[in-house]
Amino acid sequence: MSTTLAPRPYESYVYAYPHKTAYRPLEDRPALRGLWAGERKDALSLYLHIPFCEVRCGFCNLFTRIGAPDELTTRYLGALDRQATTVRDALAEAEAEAGADADADAVRFAAAAFGGGTPTYLDADELDRLCDIAEKRMGADLRAVPLSVETSPATATADRLAVLAERGATRLSIGVQSFVDAEAKAAVRPQRRAEVEAALGRIRDARIPVLNIDLIYGIDGQTEASWRHSLDTALAWRPEELYLYPLYVRPLTGLGRLGAGGDSAWDDQRLRLYRQGRDHLLAHGYEQMSMRMFRRPDIPFQDAGPDDYACQTDGMIGLGCGARSYTSALHYSFDYAVDMREIRTIIDTYTTTEDFSRAEVGRRIDDGEARRRHLLQSLLQAGGMAEADYRERFGSGPAEDFPAELARFAALGWLDKSAPTGLLRLSPEGLAYSDALGPALFSPAVRASMAAYERK
Repeated sequence: MSTTLAPRPYESYVYAYPHKTAYRPLEDRPALRGLWAGERKDALSLYLHIPFCEVRCGFCNLFTRIGAPDELTTRYLGALDRQATTVRDALAEAEAEAGADADADAVRFAAAAFGGGTPTYLDADELDRLCDIAEKRMGADLRAVPLSVETSPATATADRLAVLAERGATRLSIGVQSFVDAEAKAAVRPQRRAEVEAALGRIRDARIPVLNIDLIYGIDGQTEASWRHSLDTALAWRPEELYLYPLYVRPLTGLGRLGAGGDSAWDDQRLRLYRQGRDHLLAHGYEQMSMRMFRRPDIPFQDAGPDDYACQTDGMIGLGCGARSYTSALHYSFDYAVDMREIRTIIDTYTTTEDFSRAEVGRRIDDGEARRRHLLQSLLQAGGMAEADYRERFGSGPAEDFPAELARFAALGWLDKSAPTGLLRLSPEGLAYSDALGPALFSPAVRASMAAYERK
């Protein structure tokens, strides 16, 4: 065991790098057709963001609003349709400008996802239209690629699930967080276990191949016994995937306004519950894919979604408020906010937008940032990173590019000394400290931009 003092284990969840708080308005507002010219487009990921929820949980800092009055969902889907048409045209124009075949078949999608918010906040007919936008406007064959959709207990109704199953959904992710009513209330998530169990029954009846259940540890009042109860209740449904999330209390969220969390005792509690949950799922035959993600080994490959922290080197097309798009040189999106009033303004602006042909907000990705992103998002996967893949892409090895960082990780005991030669892989302790390791790889420039970001 290393004697080097370890940092606090829960600095931040690195689900994308750079984070949106490092994005800034793009003064040149580059045209999408130019951004995508020269990019590989034969295995793209497609993401459609629905920024509506029936309630907002106390821990949530995602881009979403409560409710959708005055036919807002209709207006939002109309804007999404306009954006999809513009983006698809830009991709075709990019192929033409690059001298390639501009036929629609030149652009192909390898995966699709609907997230939010809560996509199933939309009713059944609206979900059908959402699928039409993905297929008829963007050209994604939803029945031929993995399609992941997020839902909630209150919105996982039989008619909505029937649409998703018929349109090709292969994975449904439901945010349960806890099967203990008092804990759900403490997390400012108004739900009851009976409602959750009924929703899980409807999901299983819909026969969507992969069920993912999200659980949270570190909730006020949660104990090892109550955590074990939630784990066992989830396992009774034999979910193909389980995500175990540490609770975070972030600014401008419900729990943040209550002043919850934040001390070392809470860190110790979360770390203890993480290890309990990890060991319990491993004992039940699940494989650990990342700090958060656990998967049954018998899932057919074609039904599984992408591994957590997937590098997405083939590109990402994001549609809707809150969605990101990735090219090799630029990550871009719309404006970002957590405060409900700001979110409502951004959504209202989006629904009246006619011209989606240019990137408005984003961050340039130079060679150094591309190296950091590849290392960070690969290393945070339990399977590790083949150093040969890194060298093939960048012409150098990770130890040459990040000697200080990797030496520190080794001193902390975060790197697996038993990994085969040429494989950079985290130890179990390294995985446990993923939320400290990830931020440690942020560049000084990204850190400065995030620190200067004015929360709204």
